[in-house]
Amino acid sequence: MIAGVQKGGTTALFDHLRVHPDLSMAPEKEVHFFDDEGPGSPGRDGRGFGVDWSAPDYAAYHARFAPADGRLRGEATPIYLYWPPSLARIAAYDPSIRLILVFRDPVQRAWSHWRMERARGVEPLSFSEAIRSGRARVDDPAAPGHHRVHSYVERGFYAAQIARLLALFPRQQVFFGDARLLRTQPTLFLRNVCEFLNVPTLGRVVPLESHVGPSDGEFASLPPSDKDYLTDVFADDQKQFRNLTGIEL
Repeated sequence: MIAGVQKGGTTALFDHLRVHPDLSMAPEKEVHFFDDEGPGSPGRDGRGFGVDWSAPDYAAYHARFAPADGRLRGEATPIYLYWPPSLARIAAYDPSIRLILVFRDPVQRAWSHWRMERARGVEPLSFSEAIRSGRARVDDPAAPGHHRVHSYVERGFYAAQIARLLALFPRQQVFFGDARLLRTQPTLFLRNVCEFLNVPTLGRVVPLESHVGPSDGEFASLPPSDKDYLTDVFADDQKQFRNLTGIEL
């Protein structure tokens, strides 16, 4: 399961793995099963699965995959790491599941996330406003202190999310990846992923660029003052992240 992070290269990774002959990936990226909170929750049809988490029925989830043929099944929904209830639900479903996480500089991740939402027309605030006063919007009744859209800053606190994950899964079931390596040395990155999944390597692969947003006007460059602000915001969490993963972002 590719479980994070949003805007970290998960689409490119999914596209690489979906052509692996020994893997049976869901035909669509972002199945959004384990972050389902009933009607209105994201899903392929926009209405969600309507899961009763006191007694979940996994039939609708399994229906998103091809019939079992002995291959390892996989999917990619990068909100799973961030959305608090998701990880416990995944652990209850299959405590032996293997999780792949790809991390990106949280400042650049926030900038990319805002650009996506702004371009979609769902974000009325400038980036400077959204990462400062706009953070008051980050609250969802289903996951207090979290938000699916406006979480530009909150999704970048990686260490806190990893700590929650490692309380549920042993470290050997988790792959920590650097998005820069996926982008610049995809053959090496995919070899490491395949070794983690115990499947044959793919051989030489070429870099993929997925979901590249607009880059002109207000999207042209990250304002230096905002970069400095976010670097300070993430400083303590990044120290913990380095200790947990060994990755320097």
